[in-house]
Amino acid sequence: MTALVRGVLLGLALYTGSLPVLSCAALVYHDYCIIGAGPSGLQAAYFLQRASRDYLVFERSHAPGSFFALYPRHRKLISINKRYTGKSNSEFNLRHDWNSLLSHDRRLLFQHYSRDFYPNADEMVRYLEDFASLLKLLVQYNTAIIHVTLERDEQAWNGHYFILTDQDRQNYKCSCLLVATGTWVPNVVNFPGSEYVEGYETVSTNPEDFTGQTVLILGRGNSAFETAENILGVTNFIHMVSRSRVRLSWATHYVGDLRAINNGLLDTYQLKSLDGLLEGDLEDLAIVKDKKGKLHITLRFYVENSNISAGIDSITLPQDELDNFAPRAPYDRVIRCLGWKFDFSIYNRSLKMMPGKGDKKKYPQIKPNYESTSTQGLFVLGTASHSIDFRKSAGGFIHGFRYTTRAVHRLLEKRHHGVPWPSAVYPVTQLTNSIIKRVNEASGLYQMFSVLADIILLRENATAFEYLEEYPVGILAELEMQTGRKAPSGLFVVIMEYGKNFSGADKDVFYYNRAVGEAQHAWQSNFLHPVIYFYKHLPTEHEMKLRPPDWPLPRPDAIHHIVEDFLTDWTAPNAHILPLRRFLENCLSTDLRNFFAESCFLFAFTRQKLPPFCRQGYMRMQGLEGSEGLWRHAVEAGLLQDYSITDFMGDRPPDSRKGSQDQLLRDHVISVHPLQHLVNAKDEL
Repeated sequence: MTALVRGVLLGLALYTGSLPVLSCAALVYHDYCIIGAGPSGLQAAYFLQRASRDYLVFERSHAPGSFFALYPRHRKLISINKRYTGKSNSEFNLRHDWNSLLSHDRRLLFQHYSRDFYPNADEMVRYLEDFASLLKLLVQYNTAIIHVTLERDEQAWNGHYFILTDQDRQNYKCSCLLVATGTWVPNVVNFPGSEYVEGYETVSTNPEDFTGQTVLILGRGNSAFETAENILGVTNFIHMVSRSRVRLSWATHYVGDLRAINNGLLDTYQLKSLDGLLEGDLEDLAIVKDKKGKLHITLRFYVENSNISAGIDSITLPQDELDNFAPRAPYDRVIRCLGWKFDFSIYNRSLKMMPGKGDKKKYPQIKPNYESTSTQGLFVLGTASHSIDFRKSAGGFIHGFRYTTRAVHRLLEKRHHGVPWPSAVYPVTQLTNSIIKRVNEASGLYQMFSVLADIILLRENATAFEYLEEYPVGILAELEMQTGRKAPSGLFVVIMEYGKNFSGADKDVFYYNRAVGEAQHAWQSNFLHPVIYFYKHLPTEHEMKLRPPDWPLPRPDAIHHIVEDFLTDWTAPNAHILPLRRFLENCLSTDLRNFFAESCFLFAFTRQKLPPFCRQGYMRMQGLEGSEGLWRHAVEAGLLQDYSITDFMGDRPPDSRKGSQDQLLRDHVISVHPLQHLVNAKDEL
């Protein structure tokens, strides 16, 4: 067989899914391969680089963020850039910075790139270029991965390697594949006459090109309303049609639904200024063009039962039977704005990359740990991973997936490098403070509500706890395996939630008395607020599957809602902190308060079990500061000799007696050692 024939056969194999095993010399190996240098790809690269891992990012364009170089077409982002919050805490400020990626470099905050509340997309492109260059991330540009397949090998991390092929037939081999390509393939609906439809990705953005025209827009998302907003002032009228009703983000609390910045057409529709919205299944429609080039809307049924070659006069239009048919006026242009979907075409069937079901069919199927449901070692990051929290949380957007990407990195560190999930251990007396601090500052909990949670693992006898931040709640049952941390004595889960019946396209979120202010009604809170779940044992996989609908977690042994707060500031002593502390104390059957040393001394005589704060103070060999009251207790307990004041002072005046008594107290600071037998005795009771 000649070399030319072998080359042809190899080229065919790349596209038929029967790629033969290639020689090792033809492969460039890396532990981690990342496809896509968009925000999630760069974020993953940052964490891998900080951990000194072997990785490479493949980007088809000449620069990172190629999607933002094209979209949104009218260049206005809907991710907010709130530069001022009145706070200096950097973690808190990220709650309201929806564009920055996570890094140690303060120069790489998006507020340094734009002063606009809704920034221009060109500024995002510049930001991503700087993020890659200033952090010296390993990105190979102008490299389009056109095929991905598996090579079985029992010695590999996951029982196989991933073989990637680029446009130049260069092959790469990696143990773990991170897919960060986003969703960029336009959604297209085919129906009779769809060839007359212009796509959002190519339609003119110059409003002058629409002057005096009548326009129909297919779709009802932000891209559709963005397009309408751009031409609203120059068209005769705009109609918009989609199969579902409009979903307003302020009602659904989902940032991907229609945002206020784009909804001018809702005003002109409701105020009867010619523009309007319609509902209908696009696949049931048909478009026919008349001799003047005007586009008429009809139904597929009429077209399929007509002789199209005879012209428009032979096709029945809905207004022929219903003379007030809503879209009966002809249109000059029809524009498709139906969003995007994931590109499945480059993945060999051996990877079994399957689309989701229903509304999630535009995303690949993945597990709650962001790993492919069918291929171990293949993780989906960024917008393409949004099936986990679609229309719920912010996982499809930078301010959400920057945290889920970090969570995936931590899972990989444990799986492949034996690095446990980061944690900190504190005495149990710091439990209330630790929770209050996190719910008031943490951005990951705030943005990825109901998806990421802080996990508090109780140590034996509840004397201390281990705090893990921003763990995916969907894999709570696997916590010990995924993190390398143990939960032998129960756990608390700290998560943020909206009220169960507050979010939805049909909800009136501005009704009177919509907010709760009393701690006793905290469970009825509607706006985003912290919820603490307590489990005596780590939930099992079976319990996770049986959790109630719309619950992020199974039913706990106890649950506590911290009442919603208008300022999202959960530091009120009576409304927030005290109810939380009492809940924790009830769960742990202990007293979490801090005490002065004198009170601890009294408790040693009056209680069978000392509060943790007092026990830990004794263990740290802390003495008790002298005072008149404490001196009297010590004398009564026989721990100090009862020197009569007259023995020292005789007939001295009262003032001089007081000075000598103070001197006595200073000379007799009570050490912890004489009390140790009392502590031991109480522990044994």
